[in-house]
Amino acid sequence: MRPRQFDLIAFDWDGTLFDSTAIITRCIQAAVRDVGGTVPSDQAASYVIGMGLMQALAHAAPDVPREKYAQLGERYRHHYLARQHDISLFEGVLPLLSELKSRHHWLTVATGKSRSGLNEALRAVELQGLFDGSRTADETAGKPSPVMLHELMREFDVAPERTLMIGDTTHDLQMALNAGCASIGVSYGAHGSEAFGALAPLHVAHSVRELHDWLSANA
Repeated sequence: MRPRQFDLIAFDWDGTLFDSTAIITRCIQAAVRDVGGTVPSDQAASYVIGMGLMQALAHAAPDVPREKYAQLGERYRHHYLARQHDISLFEGVLPLLSELKSRHHWLTVATGKSRSGLNEALRAVELQGLFDGSRTADETAGKPSPVMLHELMREFDVAPERTLMIGDTTHDLQMALNAGCASIGVSYGAHGSEAFGALAPLHVAHSVRELHDWLSANA
């Protein structure tokens, strides 16, 4: 394909940059179990990754009454905090981000994490200096609303056609479609790539190495 110029590249966090899908899935299941709900399957729990926390938990545990949502959120945070240091960057992410930075792209994060959760994750892996901006689900509309990307595009004065969203879920790719932006799906995270086709990503990468090679050649 003919190379395209993207000034702004937005990354999802969990499942795209971080190998966190399995741990988040187990934490969702444990939280639902703690409050007496029907424990979701691995597929149902991983499907909601990328949404804002309470939106995700409510979707994963539809039989948990609303009055237990605060407890459900607290139990998820308890389990996640106990395991967050087991989460690591996918191999190859740092060289990828460093090369993109050297090519003068604006690098941003559009995530379902909270602001405090993202800040802690950035500190833990010393990535603070690589990203130029970010939006989290607790400070704006969650995915698949396009608001996160709209706000980032306004912040950096970049048009939709010069913006690329990279994510591992249909929520990420639908957000890009809703915002009028191009997207790339990655199949090594929370959602299988069979659902990506209808959302028209430019490419589906099956590893960080493949993502790196595609961006070097085409973006």
